[in-house]
Amino acid sequence: MRYVSPNLRLLFSPPLRPTLSVPLFISKLYPKPFSFSTILASSSSKRPRSFSNLSRRSNSTFKDRKGGGRDMTMEEITGQSKDSSSSFGFNKRRAEGRDKSDRPKKNPQLKERKLNPTNTIAYVQILGTGMDTQDTSPSVLLFFDKQRFIFNAGEGLQRFCTEHKVKLSKIDHIFLSRVCSETAGGLPGLLLTLAGMGEEGYSVKIWGPSDLNFLVGAMKSFIPHATMVHTQSFGQSPISEAAENVTAPIKASDPIILVKDEVVKISAILLQPHCLQQSQIKPGEMSVLYICELPELMGKFDPKKAAALGLKAGPKYSELQHGKSVKSDRLDIMVHPADVMDPPVPGPIVILVDCPTESHLQELLSIECLNGYYTDVSSHLTESTKMVNCVIHLSPASVVSSPNYQKWMKKFGSAQHIMAGHGKKTLEVPILKSSARVTSRLNYLCPQFFPAPGFLSLQHLNYSTSDANSSSEGATLKICESIPAENLLKFTLRPYAQLGLDRSHIPTPMCQYQVIDELHLEIPEIADAAQHVREFWQELKESREILPTSNDNGVMIEEPWLTEDTLPGCLENIRRDDLEIVLLGTGSSQPSKYRNVSSVYINLFSKGSLLLDCGEGTLGQLKRRYGVDGADNAIRNLKCVWISHIHADHHTGLARVLALRRDLLKGVPHEPLLVVGPRQLKRYLDAYQRLEDLDMQFLDCRSTTKASWDTFVRDGASNNDGSSPQSPRHSNAKNESMQEINQTLFAKGSRMQSYLRQPGSPVDHSAAYPFLKSLKKMLGEAGLEALISFPVVHCPQAFGIVLEAAERVNRVGKVIPGWKIVYSGDTRPCPELVDACRGATVLIHEANAFVFSMSIWCIIQLFRATFEDGLVDEAIARNHSTTKEAIEVGNSAGAYRIILTHFSQRYPKIPVFDETHMHKTCIAFDMMSINIADLPVLPKVLPYLKLLFRNEVAVDESDDILDALV
Repeated sequence: MRYVSPNLRLLFSPPLRPTLSVPLFISKLYPKPFSFSTILASSSSKRPRSFSNLSRRSNSTFKDRKGGGRDMTMEEITGQSKDSSSSFGFNKRRAEGRDKSDRPKKNPQLKERKLNPTNTIAYVQILGTGMDTQDTSPSVLLFFDKQRFIFNAGEGLQRFCTEHKVKLSKIDHIFLSRVCSETAGGLPGLLLTLAGMGEEGYSVKIWGPSDLNFLVGAMKSFIPHATMVHTQSFGQSPISEAAENVTAPIKASDPIILVKDEVVKISAILLQPHCLQQSQIKPGEMSVLYICELPELMGKFDPKKAAALGLKAGPKYSELQHGKSVKSDRLDIMVHPADVMDPPVPGPIVILVDCPTESHLQELLSIECLNGYYTDVSSHLTESTKMVNCVIHLSPASVVSSPNYQKWMKKFGSAQHIMAGHGKKTLEVPILKSSARVTSRLNYLCPQFFPAPGFLSLQHLNYSTSDANSSSEGATLKICESIPAENLLKFTLRPYAQLGLDRSHIPTPMCQYQVIDELHLEIPEIADAAQHVREFWQELKESREILPTSNDNGVMIEEPWLTEDTLPGCLENIRRDDLEIVLLGTGSSQPSKYRNVSSVYINLFSKGSLLLDCGEGTLGQLKRRYGVDGADNAIRNLKCVWISHIHADHHTGLARVLALRRDLLKGVPHEPLLVVGPRQLKRYLDAYQRLEDLDMQFLDCRSTTKASWDTFVRDGASNNDGSSPQSPRHSNAKNESMQEINQTLFAKGSRMQSYLRQPGSPVDHSAAYPFLKSLKKMLGEAGLEALISFPVVHCPQAFGIVLEAAERVNRVGKVIPGWKIVYSGDTRPCPELVDACRGATVLIHEANAFVFSMSIWCIIQLFRATFEDGLVDEAIARNHSTTKEAIEVGNSAGAYRIILTHFSQRYPKIPVFDETHMHKTCIAFDMMSINIADLPVLPKVLPYLKLLFRNEVAVDESDDILDALV
């Protein structure tokens, strides 16, 4: 009898009880991952979509992705480490910034739409970005049959649309009510996704009340498709000569026509703060009121009336419908269009107003061109008066509640007012329901690592379910004076018979207890598992050693390797208020339903905090974790933000964080926040600085390498910081420092030479000394001994970071070493990372791809022999690491605990991994909060996480994102 491995026998045998010794999910390289059990069980001719497309979609060659359409040489895809006994593959062209595969072949032009003037369907809809966290301005969708318009693109817009399947494929225009981080923070991510659609990308025009060209130009360092963006500013003279500009009106308050076609007319009215000197107004302080007017539609032709007036069916019917009078065929009369047509259908009008301050309100009240839209009883109505149907208020509650603003609202008569500013009704209603559901399940299983969100549970809200569903069948509602905006709330414009509010698409509330009840029905063993997890902390409290755990309840098979490691010295008598690691974003490339993009919050409690990377939506994640007030305190106490590299998923949430900190500390003595990052990031931040003050100081990562710190310390010991031109060593200090740095990082023969050395861009270390002094002072206040950046293999100017805590002395005078955290950023395995990880307490490592264990690999070979090779090839092509490689880096360096993060969308909930390497490792999830005192327990929780997701079908969310777009 042929031998069958235990794992194979287990997989093909009827399952008696859940087992966690076999990976639960299998995913493909590029197509949708699939459940292998589904493939084996399916006996019908209809194969799963993902499996039937395996060959077709996997046949796309890596040569197109890696080398710009040509095969890559061995020199370009592999490199030898410093240790000649080990080697790893990498994409040299990508590491050097010469990989052109992400760039479009042509400059996409704006698409010509074949519009439908009658527009059987038209509406405005609230896209609730930021409405549950108050971190961005809500977006508004203006929808037509053949065309879409978006007003504001705050952080989280793309993730919101993916969650709620809002299609963005027909968006030609994005209008910004203000050009600032609150309204434009989601642009980079949205443009990256739209640009990747199709071979020639996708083109969009962005409108704003100031020059957008310099801001979009600054994005070119991390958005290779920036040529697909067409900026259109209006109202002011362009700041840069390359910007397209709409001619300003004679009066600043006169309307500016931006779009006018057979479908809609969109006009803008500028609002600027009322001040004596207009030169003091920054571009980001300009605001806009948008007026959207649909054309009047002719009434329906009535053939019975035409016949009664003596007309025969024929060409004259068409002439009447086009507004021409005709001679009757049977009677001696002229027949006019009004004789045979129903009354015309008036064109609906929608106004969107963003009045951010009381100073803007003074300008709003004085705008004369709005008189033609006022229909209250005190107004003098004329034939030219236009009836406004809906007013969407993006203004904050502090402005809306003022008596003058309320008086202005009443001028629109019976118009429906939708209050889309930040309101309390939507504050605690999670917009990202899929992520909230997973977080609730994780919290039930292990509240120590997955604390309850900072918001109250929904069952405590003063929320009327009947109100939310009162129009579930789309019935026309009676127009009321004003209502708070809700997620996906619509105001129907056409058909005219349905004019008014439509709440049928508002998501139903999700209560946490309902999620847990469903979990108990789905996995009955979960209650015992949760109890077992709680016992880990009781055991940890009783003893600082991990004790062997029995398997009395039969829920889990305890792994023997959990008792192998010993407690490192830095954890001796550790306090719970010393360190907490919060994984705010654990996804890669672009945000998805279950995972946001990269961000790690280092909470030092009373000593402050740091952010390691700050992808789009980081602020929203902080508010979901700690609540609005708690997140505000976290932002106030930020000591430093460190950015690993220039890719958009690692830094596009930074401007919003900086802007909020500026507002929170206004009037309070404080220092600008120190941002440490790759030098390309400074250009982007400087562009934002022209729009709004970000209150920050920038320091190049290269100035925080170990060699740079050594030079800084040596100069400090010599009482010479190199900052004074009169210093006797000033002329030599910079050159000697640069020479030493080049010899360590960029010297000929060093692996990092071709990745980091860029001609004409030396590091001015003498200019960095003042910032290094500030950084050293901050580290001391935070109880940190060192912050060291080190180069990694991913793209030009890519870094990892080492954080080391200062030593401490216990009650008996014993010196206890400080903990050490290493964050890899995005990288291939490299000697610099291994060296940095020596003796690390925690290694946070990206794991964008993975490799299967051998038992499952044997099964996969039945279907596709090159499956695993493809996964490794993709990791090499993109200069990422597989799960196995990430773990091997930590193991080889002796790291105590390894946290894997930065997962691809193809593994939305839990990735597949080889369990034989997981003895000191855990998988990261969004909102996972790991206290340093709980590190001994960390790997023991992993089998229970697998139990939690055992029934989940792996779905490739990269396809979900495209489905939402197209």
